[in-house]
Amino acid sequence: MYKAQEITTVHLEVTERCNASCPQCARNINGGEVNPQLHDAELSLDDVKTILKPEFIRQLKRLYMCGNYGDPISARDTLEIFEYIRSHNAKMQLSFHTNASAKTPEWWSKLPAAMGKNHYVVFSVDGLEDTNHLYRQGTVWKNIMRNAEAFIAAGGRARWDYIVFGHNEHQVELARALAESMGFEKFNVKKSNRFFSNTRGAVKADHQAGNRKGSETTLLSMPKNPEYQNAALKQLESLSKDKGEVKIDFISTVAELEGKIGSQKFNLDPDKKKDMEKYWDSVEVKCKVAEEKSIYITAEGYLQPCCWTAGQMYVWYWKERGGQIWDAIDAAGLDSLDLRVNDLNDVINGKFMQEVIPESWTKPSCAEGKLAVCAKTCGAKYDAFAEQFK
Repeated sequence: MYKAQEITTVHLEVTERCNASCPQCARNINGGEVNPQLHDAELSLDDVKTILKPEFIRQLKRLYMCGNYGDPISARDTLEIFEYIRSHNAKMQLSFHTNASAKTPEWWSKLPAAMGKNHYVVFSVDGLEDTNHLYRQGTVWKNIMRNAEAFIAAGGRARWDYIVFGHNEHQVELARALAESMGFEKFNVKKSNRFFSNTRGAVKADHQAGNRKGSETTLLSMPKNPEYQNAALKQLESLSKDKGEVKIDFISTVAELEGKIGSQKFNLDPDKKKDMEKYWDSVEVKCKVAEEKSIYITAEGYLQPCCWTAGQMYVWYWKERGGQIWDAIDAAGLDSLDLRVNDLNDVINGKFMQEVIPESWTKPSCAEGKLAVCAKTCGAKYDAFAEQFK
């Protein structure tokens, strides 16, 4: 893939902890019980100092915290970790994503200085006071606004990410105006890709949320306005062969999709599911992080190429270690990926990254060892992730 000396970007998941319970997050089961496969892991400042040595930090252009399970504001040492990294690289870009509903205004006021001049924080806020909590369950609007004000007033560079659902699409422009009035430097509309399950080959018109008391909460739905719909979700109505390749045809609107569905879930018929699997088997993998020269570090301190492969390690609806990525991990040995006891450069240049992962892409099918997560995420013809930001 790439050698250690080529790495320019680190995606660091500092914690698996989070104060929220978002229904489409892998940290919990539809917004309810916490994923039983998680270990409540967190990297301390000492862990980060062990993993990221000053000489490695100096070669980086970017480090960001987003992750699969946790929110950096739920970690104990986030502020100090940013201070440590910045002390060894004055120019690199530092950023993280957060629901912003934890920590005190005093903490948020210290954050800009800790992150240094080249930084930004993405506030993931999906609505206004009456709607944000419908997806960001467990967050408190007044805390978010208070913390954003403290951060911006202290010189912080803030960006607002807004996932559009059926219940908040009418507030997009109101939220944009609020962001501008508060001093956010950017307002980004996100077109969710989480109404499609690659695993089941299913488009979901709705997603029933729950809470940790076992009760149903909001019935999440896709936005009706085509402007806010993820274009990749419209590619799944028909999978057909065209000159030996799989061709993905488009549905024009979600309303048309819902007419074809007639129920909450649209499961591709067996023949079309087979066509989709053939697409995954045959598609060329154009690895995003290989191009970016990026690595991912889990909250347990393990190296992975990206958040997508790491996200296959603990999937609550599979049996423990049931994800295909475990075949690749076991081929190298889990202990060999532990950056708390192995040198980062050695792990990047080792078997897992240089042989096991890239060689999987050359396998004739996913059943024969091609990593399906790579085909689904970095397949050359279908990219629901990228479509979120268009």
